[in-house]
Amino acid sequence: MGRDAITGLVVLATSLFLFWATLGLERHPLVPVGPEFYPRLVLGVTALLALLLVVSSVITHRRTELAAAPVVSTAQANYSLVAIAFAIFAIYAIALPYLGFRLATFAFLMAMPLALEPPRNARRWIVVFVVALVATFVIYLAFESYLQVLLPRGRLTGF
Repeated sequence: MGRDAITGLVVLATSLFLFWATLGLERHPLVPVGPEFYPRLVLGVTALLALLLVVSSVITHRRTELAAAPVVSTAQANYSLVAIAFAIFAIYAIALPYLGFRLATFAFLMAMPLALEPPRNARRWIVVFVVALVATFVIYLAFESYLQVLLPRGRLTGF
């Protein structure tokens, strides 16, 4: 079993344990979405992704065992991109109360793909713009309208 499978099993076990811990949360009869909704959603998705990581690792490990030649990873670690991603997220978190949810989220969703892999042609720029715009709109509608969660308005923009 490889490192990915072990990591996936640890994350899966932790997610399932924490999911089980949410079963004791009490629901308020007047609130449509109880306090257990978000943790269960996040933990359920995390458990599913961890399970997929374990399955993928096991399949890859078996293929590697069956192959005669050892597989050599040619991927280079790019730690600067990790630092850039954290910096962009930190700027987003700091800008959120000043710009408001909609503008800060749109800027974040534009900046992240541009930093990770800059578009090479006009079509890619349009795709990044449209995805950021639509994702911001959908997230805003989901939280404001459906879940009735008040999102921050910008102190500078009022938007």
